[in-house]
Amino acid sequence: MKWKDDRQMDILQVLAKELSVPLKQIESAVTLMDEGNTIPFIARYRKEATGGLDDTVLRNLSERLSYLRNLEKRKEEVLGLIEQSGKLDEKQLAQMKQALEQAQMLSEVEDLYRPYKQKRKTRASVAREKGLQGLADWLMRQKADQSLEQKAAGYINPDKGVEDAAAAIAGAKDILAEEISDSADIRASLRDYLQKNALISTTTGTNENKIYNMYSEFSESVGKIAPHRILAIDRGEREQALKVKVEVDDKVCLGRMEHKVIRRDSPFAALLREVCEDSYQRLLFPSLERELRGQLTEKACRQAIGVFSENLKNLLMQPPVKGAVTMGFDPAYRTGCKIAVVDATGKVLETTVVYPTPPQNRTEQAKKVLAGLIRKYGVSVIAIGNGTASKESEIFVAELLGEINGEGKDKVSYMVVSEAGASVYSASKLGAEEFPQFDVSLRSAVSIARRLQDPLAELVKIDPKAIGVGQYQHDMPPKELDTALGGVVEDCVNKVGVDLNTASQSLLSYVAGVNTSVAKNIVSYREENGSFTKRSQLMEVPKLGKKAYEQCAGFLRVMESENPLDRTGVHPESYAAAKKLLQLCGYDLEDVLGAKITQLPQRAAQLGTMEQLAKRLEIGEPTLRDMIAELLKPGRDLRDELPKLMLRTDVMELKDLKPDMILTGTVRNVTDFGAFVDIAVHEDGLVHLSQICDRYIKHPSEVLKVGDIVKVRVLDVDLQRKRISLSMKGIEQNKG
Repeated sequence: MKWKDDRQMDILQVLAKELSVPLKQIESAVTLMDEGNTIPFIARYRKEATGGLDDTVLRNLSERLSYLRNLEKRKEEVLGLIEQSGKLDEKQLAQMKQALEQAQMLSEVEDLYRPYKQKRKTRASVAREKGLQGLADWLMRQKADQSLEQKAAGYINPDKGVEDAAAAIAGAKDILAEEISDSADIRASLRDYLQKNALISTTTGTNENKIYNMYSEFSESVGKIAPHRILAIDRGEREQALKVKVEVDDKVCLGRMEHKVIRRDSPFAALLREVCEDSYQRLLFPSLERELRGQLTEKACRQAIGVFSENLKNLLMQPPVKGAVTMGFDPAYRTGCKIAVVDATGKVLETTVVYPTPPQNRTEQAKKVLAGLIRKYGVSVIAIGNGTASKESEIFVAELLGEINGEGKDKVSYMVVSEAGASVYSASKLGAEEFPQFDVSLRSAVSIARRLQDPLAELVKIDPKAIGVGQYQHDMPPKELDTALGGVVEDCVNKVGVDLNTASQSLLSYVAGVNTSVAKNIVSYREENGSFTKRSQLMEVPKLGKKAYEQCAGFLRVMESENPLDRTGVHPESYAAAKKLLQLCGYDLEDVLGAKITQLPQRAAQLGTMEQLAKRLEIGEPTLRDMIAELLKPGRDLRDELPKLMLRTDVMELKDLKPDMILTGTVRNVTDFGAFVDIAVHEDGLVHLSQICDRYIKHPSEVLKVGDIVKVRVLDVDLQRKRISLSMKGIEQNKG
């Protein structure tokens, strides 16, 4: 795409500067996006064009591109509206156009438009209707050719409600107050001062809540306040537990206004000082306070969405527990614990309900039932949901495993699995369609088991907001949160790849180029015609056209295909180059599935440099490198290369913990203020930001991610509040 408009080129240059990416790469990426290519496709199959920009950079680019284009669109709209108002002459209009072109934020554009904007009825608009604009203009010129009272007398008009000179002056002051508050220059000056010097202050509200005790008498600079505190304060204010205000030195603000409004030799200095104070107290400060609070909340939401996105990505990319018959254990009290045994592919083998927890406490009977299922199906791992009765269930399972693991067979282990969103899935239309024969609770047990087997495949069935690895996610703007989390799921699904013949509709809907209706059509085609036997069959699926095929084909694996390339991440557009590469290296296509292919890198190296070989194959170097990696491991799952999950056979209680104990745990959640670690005592412990490592870090995510296995030291245990304080400082962590 050729950029004819200078403003569009300006956008590209801004993006290149902001993202620290060469302009040429930005141009290529934007062109590809404008052509309708998805971000996963661009990141994976257009590396030559973009210089290898990854999906994170591309999503940031897409978001900023949208903002900047909307900004340009708004500038054009505002300029047109100002032209239509007829309030500016040609010279003034040219100056306005220049000011709009220089604006870098929407708030600056709106400031420029503010004086010309159609307003609801105000004190100033009422004064204008009374014919007092001329008096206001005369006052602002600050040249006294007659006394104020004499000038004002000329505007007395009882028919319009101007009974005397005092009423005329009062109306003119209202007009000036509004004009001053609408001044883009004054607003920019005060906005800058507030952003650098204002404080956010809170006091206890009418609805007292102990959760907000730390904010009962709280004050912090707006430039330093942590994003999670902003969100906590906002929530406290909504719940009327807190009163919140922005504090600033009013004298300094008024001084800035007066400096811009009142001339040194003004005959109306005293009156204009009154106008400035009225404008500030009644109009300007309340407006800027709302704007500042909004900006702080927006910034905090972006931060929280970023943390949530990173946590979600790491959770979805947890290594699957493959080849294991798994028992899903959904804990409960009165209604009993729901059990589902699934085979290594996730197929349900048997379900039941046991009652090892209060009030029934049928422990021995439950042990007998579960031990029988474990022996019958060869269960090797138990996934326990972390909801109600999880602690008692975990203790029960640990006792059971202590008994049966001594029988000389392969040991059975367990893991506590987050069941966040399991109930949402179980009660959903999708859950009912997948398991119509089971009630809601049994579906949850199946979901818990499958989460351990393949987190990605199971969690895509659930609204990302319900997965529970964020902070204040229910306070986030829904549209922005859905966009960000949807992008995370899409990137994870496409990085891993999808088996075309086993993937659920939910999983398929996240594949690049495949929407919900096309995913449904793929499943319907599979049900009507049997398994796909080659990638090209996708073209027979209704509503899956050439563009969609181009976007999705490389991410969909057909393990039943006779063509080994259909089992890899090699895109069909590169099949000819892949076959030529194999031929040059002395291989047949069938060798891709054999042991000989392990020598491919060495044989390729004998043909010359990567650059020379890429030219010979008429492809780019990045494509060649990816191609070799895919041919070496057809159908590979990059999650298999990650550290394995930490499975357990025993459990401790909170009272067993003592200060200075060194334990190994799994990071369950990362927040702005620290990380929560599962150390097998049911309650997750908190490693505060200050206790993560010996060096200074701004955010826990610099060091930790969801799923990390870490060593921690117990600092303190609060049995009453069930809180555990942990530290990682001074402990050598295992690498890998």
